[in-house]
Amino acid sequence: MSTVQLNTDVVLGVAIPLRNARGRIGRLGPVLDAVLANHGYPPAIEKLLAEALTLTALLGSLLKEPQGQLTLQAQTGGGIIDLMVCDYLGGELRGYVRHDPERLAGAPDQPSLNELFGNGYLAITFDQPVANERYQGIVPLEGKNLGEAAQSYFAQSEQIPSLVRLAAEKRGENWFAGGLLLQHLPEGEEGRERLHTRLDHPDWPHVAILGGSVKARELTDPELPLDDLIWRLFHEEDELRTIEAISLSRGCRCDPDYVRSVIARFPADEREAMVGDDGLIRVDCAFCSSSFAIQPNELT
Repeated sequence: MSTVQLNTDVVLGVAIPLRNARGRIGRLGPVLDAVLANHGYPPAIEKLLAEALTLTALLGSLLKEPQGQLTLQAQTGGGIIDLMVCDYLGGELRGYVRHDPERLAGAPDQPSLNELFGNGYLAITFDQPVANERYQGIVPLEGKNLGEAAQSYFAQSEQIPSLVRLAAEKRGENWFAGGLLLQHLPEGEEGRERLHTRLDHPDWPHVAILGGSVKARELTDPELPLDDLIWRLFHEEDELRTIEAISLSRGCRCDPDYVRSVIARFPADEREAMVGDDGLIRVDCAFCSSSFAIQPNELT
């Protein structure tokens, strides 16, 4: 049994073998505050990014390689948001949103997915460098919320029956977000000849109904351990397994030495054009809002 605490900043694996189902349940707390702290986003954007980071954690924890990376990107056509990017690497999360403040000010307090993204699309990229495997699925951003958009991704891109529930709320001064991902296993996944996934498998509606009964306040409650919540949902099953939990943290891979090495690769005339009035080359990281001031003579 994992010794990782199961209340916040963690993802827990779940399996219901006799129902041919598996999934992940997760909750974020301090990690969200750390990611959001430097951006000053309006509440609607903070809530969206909190849900997106939770979804990223659920999907990233599916990677088999510790070095694997999961990137979630939503880009829009005519929406309030121009770009949203989140990624997961080794349990570390980062993310940011680029949006139009004026358009957001004229929107409802809780804008719909269409109002936020317009005719946008959702791209999810799984990258496993050791196995030299990279897969990307791209689908329209459809549904009432980000959870429904993710379900549409699995239905269209991978043809796997899936349930996704996401929730986020601010309790006092702190954000909490939780999510549940359940999927129907392809028949033969557990040690038998692998067959196709049956979209009409009789066990799946049962799993989806029970999983879909989870309440938003249960997903975001930092006092409710995730294993207790899963047991609350599926306690009538003959067999319910939890799989080793993964701790989550905020992580950004921006690094002054790396930034210098990238800029040093540009031709001298292009580096000269980057120099500001103060004689420095400044590079900003959208993920963590850090700014790097680089002396041009450090690049020679």
